Amino acid sequence: MFDVVIAGAGPTGLMLAAELRLHGVRVVVLEREAEPTKVVRALGLHARSVEVMAQRGLLDRFLACGQKFAVGGFFAGIDRPWPEHLDTAHPYVLGIPQPVTDRLLTEHAVALGTEIRRGCELVGVAQDEDGVTVELADGSHMRSRYLVGCDGGRSTVRKLLGIGFPGEPARADTLLGEMRVSVQPETLAATVAEVRRTQLRFGAMPLGDGAYRVIVPAEGVAEDRTTPPTLEEFKRQLRAHAGTDFGVHDARWLSRFGDATRQAERYRAGRVLLAGDAAHVHPPTGGQGLNLGIQDAFNLGWKLAAEVGGRAPEGLLDSYESERHPVAAAVLDNTRAQMELMSTEPGPQSVRRLITELMGFEEVNRHLIEKITALGVRYDLGEGHDLLGRHLRDVTLKRGSLYELMHTGRGLLLDQTGGLSAAGWADRVDHVVDVSDELDVPAVLLRPDGHVVWAGEAQQDLEAALQRWYGTAAD
Repeated sequence: MFDVVIAGAGPTGLMLAAELRLHGVRVVVLEREAEPTKVVRALGLHARSVEVMAQRGLLDRFLACGQKFAVGGFFAGIDRPWPEHLDTAHPYVLGIPQPVTDRLLTEHAVALGTEIRRGCELVGVAQDEDGVTVELADGSHMRSRYLVGCDGGRSTVRKLLGIGFPGEPARADTLLGEMRVSVQPETLAATVAEVRRTQLRFGAMPLGDGAYRVIVPAEGVAEDRTTPPTLEEFKRQLRAHAGTDFGVHDARWLSRFGDATRQAERYRAGRVLLAGDAAHVHPPTGGQGLNLGIQDAFNLGWKLAAEVGGRAPEGLLDSYESERHPVAAAVLDNTRAQMELMSTEPGPQSVRRLITELMGFEEVNRHLIEKITALGVRYDLGEGHDLLGRHLRDVTLKRGSLYELMHTGRGLLLDQTGGLSAAGWADRVDHVVDVSDELDVPAVLLRPDGHVVWAGEAQQDLEAALQRWYGTAAD
């Protein structure tokens, strides 16, 4: 019997599996597809996800496979410079194709002891007071204490649970693929630039090996989203928008995506939880989807591990939904807004010009980029210090950096006074006595996901926070 079964071996499921394994949880990941996908839906990691990788000691591996960008245009494609003074030690976007992210997270999860079973489709779920029974397509069954559905926007787990997925259906489809072209790069670039003056869902990005990543609006909304488009559809739509199909040929893969916006009514039903696209879908504007899922997993992993280990304080696991549901709702809102700003209609274009003007103010530009990068996320943990509920950036300490101390996924008390104690929670929380010129508070208590749950210098208040987030002190 496993402690946790995860449905779906995408970035969310893989990140969650690794987080659980850091705490010794017995976990298996079930993936319907026999082989990893070659489709490059996501192109990079935003700053908060880069921080997540740094917190777990993975960033060097990702940096070796990616490229840093500090360029504007992430909010609705509005051309404004990358803002200064973002609250992070990693103020950039890391360009890295999703299949590479999948591979690196797979290697990380497997190295920690995760079992991944491919070609293994979940078709049934039943739960009782003691656990969950999962039925597989081959007729076999598995038993676990918990199940987490990380199986995408058409989540089987969510449907089997009967959890509502309200929102708006797709109003527009976009075609996406990798292929070669028959025109000169200069000609292609000039045509793309002209079309993008009015149609921002159009582009051709060189991939460095003679192929291009091509994006173009579809003719309508597909009834069957599981069937990929044909190369002829691409040619037809390219001609419709650019007057030429650029002689596209030799497609590596072709796909389509819509602008549906939906969110699960709840993220938990008994011993079954949802994360990533299984819990929320939205337009890809701003490149937030993969990042949102990874951050779901980062929030959920340590909480579920504490529940499995029998040391979770009351309400800890439920705080996953209360914290992450509003974050996803905000992403749905900003992607809806971005899609409106990308419309070719006169009204939205007028609003776009106004937003472009407002983004000329540094504060507005920073605020919107903090939304896209998730650096602005603050969980509602009640009244207290300004840091409460926020992530803490990777501050420099006298003997290194903060994130170097967080690779194990434990809580951390950073004590600049040297006079505090977390002795009763030493099996769950590391007590580090060190100082930072970047931290203007005597001490902070961090959760394993890097969010601040206490700041101050009073031992009694510290112990209350330790008990709230890490349970009863050991004898």
